[in-house]
Amino acid sequence: MMRRPGKSSYRWLVLLAAFALLGVMIVVAVGNGAVAIAPGKVLAILLGQEDASISEAQRVVVWGVRVPRVALGLLAGAGLAGSGVLMQALFRNPLADPALIGVSAGAALGAVAVIVLGATVLQGISRVLGVWTLPVAAFVGALLTALLVFQLARNEGMLDASTLLLCGIAINALAGAGIGLLTYLATDEQLRNLTFWSLGSLGSATWGAVYGAAPAVLLMVAMAPKLANSLNALLLGESEALHLGVAVERLKRVLLCLTAATAGSLVAVCGIIGFVGLVAPHMARILVGPDHRYVFPLSAMLGAILLTAGDLIARTAVRPAELPIGILTALIGAPFFLWLLRQRRRSTQ
Repeated sequence: MMRRPGKSSYRWLVLLAAFALLGVMIVVAVGNGAVAIAPGKVLAILLGQEDASISEAQRVVVWGVRVPRVALGLLAGAGLAGSGVLMQALFRNPLADPALIGVSAGAALGAVAVIVLGATVLQGISRVLGVWTLPVAAFVGALLTALLVFQLARNEGMLDASTLLLCGIAINALAGAGIGLLTYLATDEQLRNLTFWSLGSLGSATWGAVYGAAPAVLLMVAMAPKLANSLNALLLGESEALHLGVAVERLKRVLLCLTAATAGSLVAVCGIIGFVGLVAPHMARILVGPDHRYVFPLSAMLGAILLTAGDLIARTAVRPAELPIGILTALIGAPFFLWLLRQRRRSTQ
């Protein structure tokens, strides 16, 4: 009689399967588009192999257009999913994501301010920063929002999660009002840019955008294994985590800073892409349970797979036009969110 694999073995199998699926998704995404390239040729180009059947134009398409876009999709998907895991651990609520504390709205406000005022009020800053003006503005907006929420939510040196949530709701409303005012002041050309950007897209992916988004996402991924046990302890409650030796207040600050940095850099280069940070972590918990040693890496891979697949659909479904990827993630994520709410309601009855 065969023995069933243990939980640990099963979880590692799931992680390996997700990693393999991610590899397949990369090859498929790089090979498909306006110019289709066979998977074998894609692998040969990526591995730097010489092949007489591969034209120089195909190499240019792969390295100059497709790879930066896929790389940005991988970073954005992993970063958004990872941020969702951190926020859900902080609030001990599977419905939480970076938008909950206003970080995404703050990043969006900074980016919109540059788009509308970059040629007038912020002309000097735009001249100094050049192409980095938008990413820097989004990052600063996210960071300032996180710091403001952090200060407002502090009570006698402690960071209260419920107050943090209420402050986030208020900041979201204020940022939304600011974005609405700037939209009212925008020209027709700026409105078109704002509309496309606010719906989310990887269409402007360049190596510069990849390099701009990579540090924050890679820092989060690097710190995740060190934070996993503390996040597991936090699930039991703050008092229990303190008794287990977790520096809860320091952990909250670290989670907020990582989320702000990641959300700010990704909003700057991709626009607003919703629901990835909600869907991927929940799928991961269904597959491997609540242990963050497995939830975080699986969530990051699932987020990368979802966003890369969504971008492939966005740029091929209505060729030669392109759908904003934010529309696709909302079409998938909103029903999933409603289903999740319904499941939670049933579990509490």
